[in-house]
Amino acid sequence: MTSSSPSTASAADYAGTWNLDIAQTSIEFHTKAMWLFNVKGTAKALSGTGTVGTDGSVQGKLVIDATSIDTKNKKRDAHLQTADFFDTANYPTIDFEVTSGRMLESGQAEVSGSLTIRGQTRPVTVVGTLELDGTSATLTTEVDDLDRKEWGLTWAKMGAGTHNRIVIQTHFTKG
Repeated sequence: MTSSSPSTASAADYAGTWNLDIAQTSIEFHTKAMWLFNVKGTAKALSGTGTVGTDGSVQGKLVIDATSIDTKNKKRDAHLQTADFFDTANYPTIDFEVTSGRMLESGQAEVSGSLTIRGQTRPVTVVGTLELDGTSATLTTEVDDLDRKEWGLTWAKMGAGTHNRIVIQTHFTKG
């Protein structure tokens, strides 16, 4: 198998159902605490699928386990589970419902959909790199300025940052 460039492939090359490989998927976030301290964390994907039509249409879903958020600080992680933040007792997942996707002239992929956090849904478009290798695909996206206040996560201590950087690397296999 050889890697192919998405910009030279046709929609038919992608057509079919794609299943998320949870073991090869990573979700990282970066924020600032009190405007000074960098806080890094991870979360785990629970599931994901994607369907690409022969016409190039894209649909899919990525489900993230909000209860798996880990910043390597047990006290902070416990606080993130409360109603001050993710309220995981009522909203245990973060969902990204993909409604469209397209290749850009730059060779990058643009994916649009709805992001649901704490029961609040907002439109989101991400741009990333897409690598194909036979029946596997890896999409790496980075969102530099996701404002958590838009999803009701407004709690802040002493000017804590509300803008976050999210890096998601999803790995799919064609099934």
